[in-house]
Amino acid sequence: MKIESSLPCPQLPESPPQTGLQFSLATEEDFDEIMAMSQDIYGGLDYLPTRYQAWLQESNRTVILARKQGKVIALESVCVIDDGETALVEGLRVAPQERGKGVAGVLLRFCAQLVKSKYPDIKVTRLTRDDKLGPKDFQKYRLITKQVGILLVRFRAEDLKLRLAELGPDAGIPSQSVPPVRLDPAEVHQLFLSSGLMQDVLPNATIVQDWQPFKPLPSNMTILLKKDIDWMVDDARCPTVASLCTFPFRVPIGEEWYYLNIDVFGKDLDLVRQQFVFHLRRHTDTLKGHVMCQMFLDPPLWKPLADFCRDALKVELVKEYTEQCVVESDLV
Repeated sequence: MKIESSLPCPQLPESPPQTGLQFSLATEEDFDEIMAMSQDIYGGLDYLPTRYQAWLQESNRTVILARKQGKVIALESVCVIDDGETALVEGLRVAPQERGKGVAGVLLRFCAQLVKSKYPDIKVTRLTRDDKLGPKDFQKYRLITKQVGILLVRFRAEDLKLRLAELGPDAGIPSQSVPPVRLDPAEVHQLFLSSGLMQDVLPNATIVQDWQPFKPLPSNMTILLKKDIDWMVDDARCPTVASLCTFPFRVPIGEEWYYLNIDVFGKDLDLVRQQFVFHLRRHTDTLKGHVMCQMFLDPPLWKPLADFCRDALKVELVKEYTEQCVVESDLV
């Protein structure tokens, strides 16, 4: 299905009268109220302040607000990917005083109805979770990717630069290794659309970039290549490990705080550690202040990478092992 780039403002379905909620498309004027409603979300690592304006400009995305007595109490964003067959749910949040009252469920159903009316070829809805799934979750969702370990560390950029300088250019790099390869857009497009080359690297043939799961399709590569991402592999001809690193962006945890997201695919510890260090060197070089770095990797690699961060890099581990899961359900 082709996703049109200039769609008119959609006609919203009727709001369920029994809920007392009103729904509307988000606008630039709603920004301050949304930020006030979602303070302290994700422990201060909220990405929405830096992405909200861009979200409103994306032709394949719909951002819906729920209001109660005229006040914004919830938000959900739905992005259409995978050639128009998948609705990706992102940014779901409910004001603290309204949680536990069923608001999220009503908003999810409303958005599903809206998106299905706009994109009738949509088959499934996907979302990414950072907690362990229980039996009730599997009654609603199917697990799409293998569970991935989340390594979250924090540091002062100036301290890490000094530490990396002390360790020298071979920090975290196996002896006699070849430097990783940063890919240009043409190389990214060619490599990640070659299913034979990446099938043993990507989990369940899925590119998960900063919590967003994509099938390796030309339309999805167009979306990904518009983002500020460093794409890296150990070998462009026959990769064993690949990594995608976002450019640092500010988060509201405090002044001069930045967030760095690194998605790593592959099981070779030495190569994963090598690419991790290369990304850190590149993206902390010009930063001043504090950095929260979140790395997603194969679960068996979590502990040795956590030990490397504490013992060699001298950075602080923020929390113990947690998991990232991509799940989906049929959209009916």
